[in-house]
Amino acid sequence: MAKQANNAWIMQKKKWSLVVLALFSLSTAMVFFMRTAFDSCNANSSRFEDDNRAAAEAVRVVRNDAGPSPLRFMKSKLVLLVSHELSLSGGPLLLMELAFLLRGVGSEVVWITSQKPPESDEVIYSLENKMLDRGVQVLSAKGQKAIDTALKADLVILNTAVAGKWLDAVLRENVPRVLPNVLWWIHEMRGHYFKVEYVKHLPFVAGAMIDSHTTAEYWKNRTRERLGIKMPKTYVVHLGNSKELMEVAEDSVSRRVLREHVRESLGVRNEDLLFAIINSVSRGKGQDLFLRAFHESLQFIKEKKLQVPSMHAVIVGSDMDKQTKFETELRNFVIEKKLQDCVHFVNKTLTVAPYLASIDVLVQNSQARGECFGRITIEAMAFQLPVLGTAAGGTMEIVVNGSTGLLHPVGKEGVASLKNNIVKLTTHVERRLTMGKKGYERVKERFLEPHMVQRIALVLREVLQKAKSHANS
Repeated sequence: MAKQANNAWIMQKKKWSLVVLALFSLSTAMVFFMRTAFDSCNANSSRFEDDNRAAAEAVRVVRNDAGPSPLRFMKSKLVLLVSHELSLSGGPLLLMELAFLLRGVGSEVVWITSQKPPESDEVIYSLENKMLDRGVQVLSAKGQKAIDTALKADLVILNTAVAGKWLDAVLRENVPRVLPNVLWWIHEMRGHYFKVEYVKHLPFVAGAMIDSHTTAEYWKNRTRERLGIKMPKTYVVHLGNSKELMEVAEDSVSRRVLREHVRESLGVRNEDLLFAIINSVSRGKGQDLFLRAFHESLQFIKEKKLQVPSMHAVIVGSDMDKQTKFETELRNFVIEKKLQDCVHFVNKTLTVAPYLASIDVLVQNSQARGECFGRITIEAMAFQLPVLGTAAGGTMEIVVNGSTGLLHPVGKEGVASLKNNIVKLTTHVERRLTMGKKGYERVKERFLEPHMVQRIALVLREVLQKAKSHANS
């Protein structure tokens, strides 16, 4: 009997491994690797919480398990989605997720990528086929068919500021006819995106949708001060975790299988403490400052002779094929400080859930104005992980300092604070676990896919009504 029970457990474990891997192939959560599109914001946004009617309504809908999708009014509507690129970065993947949500309620969805490399690209090929398999039409960015689709569409969604260049380049004299049907979904915050050539039509579209209050405020101020233009009506839509990711996060068997597999591949024992930063490797994401803080925490623990588990750091988001100068600097630092046994680099991938299941703490160290939103943050909280984040941008709209994580300043001055926070969570196990549980509760309260869908539905309904009124005037 014992042998039969053991065999049953082995079969069950294999089954769950296959199930989990299948889920990943479908994309556990569509936004894992953010390039500079999801990179900045600033200021404490708690003052915005009370007036976010969409958030309050979304919570009500989820709690009441409303049944039919809030997007069901989009059935049979023609929606054109225009992305400036198709890659494993935040903006395009988020737009793809919206495409699948709209297809799920019967919308006719057409996708255009305005900037594509002349040579064949495996990532683009794979993502386009994923969309085709789900019923999303993929068109060339140029040509009469693209123009005809834009003119017929009930709704045109431009994804990112850079996508605005497509309007004049392709539509030309037809731009004024299309603008009343345009919803502009903006994720960028760096200064070089504030160019007239990108956003000169912004004041005339039906609305702008932005991922965090801090980003919305920044765009409002910068467009007025630098470009002398006024933002259209702007909607703030916090993102939410996909159902696929939540299923994995809430299944103890899946998490255990993934934890064992990833830790074994990294050479990390189950009892070791693993900190991770999961972003595309770039200076703006702060991997260099994180490694400095991690090294200083190891030195402090050694000097104070603190009894703690072995500590490891993992950098998820490398590009092994095109190793940048910055990543070379990171690897040289690891060699210089003799950290090769406890610092691990992992190539960028869509499947971050295995790493979330295997780590103990997420570090969100984006610099300058921080993350616009930072979806990896809410994904980590779904896995009951505490977050050590920079006190900037959208992270402050997600992480409750001292409750679901600990915040530290951006820049070099934040290294000492981050080091102290690493030590705190290393030496206080109960605090670490409690923060993780509170983070999970916060995700369940406001950062699920149904929350996001409800928020987006409110925006789309209003934008469609505005477009209809304009057409009838």
